[in-house]
Amino acid sequence: MFERSNVRTCKPSNLQTVGMPPKSWRRLSSRPIYANAWTRLREDIAELPDGRTTIYGVVTFGHCVGVLPFLDDDSVVMVRQYRYVQQENHRWEMPTGGMHPGETPEAAAQRELQEEVGYSAGRLDWVSSYYTSKSVCDETAHLYLGYDLVAAALPPDETEFLEIATMPFAEVLDLVLKSDIRDGMTVIAVLHAARLRGWTST
Repeated sequence: MFERSNVRTCKPSNLQTVGMPPKSWRRLSSRPIYANAWTRLREDIAELPDGRTTIYGVVTFGHCVGVLPFLDDDSVVMVRQYRYVQQENHRWEMPTGGMHPGETPEAAAQRELQEEVGYSAGRLDWVSSYYTSKSVCDETAHLYLGYDLVAAALPPDETEFLEIATMPFAEVLDLVLKSDIRDGMTVIAVLHAARLRGWTST
């Protein structure tokens, strides 16, 4: 136990009072570095609240969607594929993908379901929208739980080679809790689904 005389409290000069929103940064300039059909990279010069400037790189992906599709009360449809960045092909995930220009999140979710697992959802329940990486990536993910599935296939994406499996939800939750499933969208959707089904950790 610490004695009061041994505890020192210091407040760095760049910290603000709790409850006061941090001051905004100001973009002074921006130049494109690289772009393809899925990704854009730019380099900004930003002015900090104290007047100094810094280089800031931003990678823009746009919006994406993910759907955890329930085939029945206890089973979900999952996919796995080779993930080039991680050099892995064994981890399960739910159907996910980027939104097309002008597409709503709900329409994108239905399209991804049809392309990846051959179903559409009679009901989509939104569970979360979040920033996939808040620092240098500009991407927002919209997550849904899909119910009342009906067969409705669309041609798959030409770059995707998928294995599809129906799995017990309890098994998928266990894979999330053991970090065998590592896709962020899938992890968040599964935990939301577990919460809504009354699951609590022990």
